Amino acid sequence: MATRPKTPDIDPMKMFADMKLPNVPDVETLLGTYRRNIEVFSQANRVALEGAQTVARRHMEILQQMVSELAETVKVMSEADAPASKAAKQAELLKHAYERSIANSKELSDLIQHANAEALGLLNRRFMEAMDEVKSLMEKAGK
Repeated sequence: MATRPKTPDIDPMKMFADMKLPNVPDVETLLGTYRRNIEVFSQANRVALEGAQTVARRHMEILQQMVSELAETVKVMSEADAPASKAAKQAELLKHAYERSIANSKELSDLIQHANAEALGLLNRRFMEAMDEVKSLMEKAGK
């Protein structure tokens, strides 16, 4: 039976003790930085959730409007008309439905884009602030 080579004993506590990490004299400031990071993440999540709710609400309104328009279309198309007149009405209704569909899609897309941009803006601003705070802390620790 073959024996496995012996792995060296690793002492994690000794490894951490041997590391030369800079002193952080102001732990309270560092904790404040992390706290603000968490607050901004929460705020960005709220903005994203509110954006999703707005999109869902508007989508439901659009669906209700489409059902209403469909009922009207069926009513108009069921009226007895000459075939040429019926074909013209169908073309007009189809054009109107297509234009509404494009406008609704653009509106939903704009709502999503706005919510995403707002949430990302919050995160970007906080990231820049956090980097400035960490830089300041490290400069103080080096003095």
